[in-house]
Amino acid sequence: MISEWIAGILLVSGAFFMLIASIGMVRLNDLYMRMHASTKAPSLGIFLMVMSIIVYFFKFWTSFEGLIILFFVFLTTPVGSHMISSVAHSMGVKKDENTIVDEMEEESSLKKEIGSFGKKSGKF
Repeated sequence: MISEWIAGILLVSGAFFMLIASIGMVRLNDLYMRMHASTKAPSLGIFLMVMSIIVYFFKFWTSFEGLIILFFVFLTTPVGSHMISSVAHSMGVKKDENTIVDEMEEESSLKKEIGSFGKKSGKF
């Protein structure tokens, strides 16, 4: 009985974070902000939903499969979002006008400086 309540609370909490992510996808201004909304909150939502399944069907294989799902979600989500943002940045996708920090731009200018230094000194 208590496991059903815990599973229900986890399931509703996961659905809440999914709803927050959906609202963020609609409300945020540019690709980079939407990507933030589409990765962080759904990851937590998926975590809570899978934990509710593990709590409700408390068996070895169910728990093992749930942990495998969580492992791949937490492994692929940051890598995928980083790759999407990297490609979008290299394609020149516009940022929001209120963007203050652009670490990818700073990183690429640093690489250019290192490359020009290497050409001048002949070491790189």
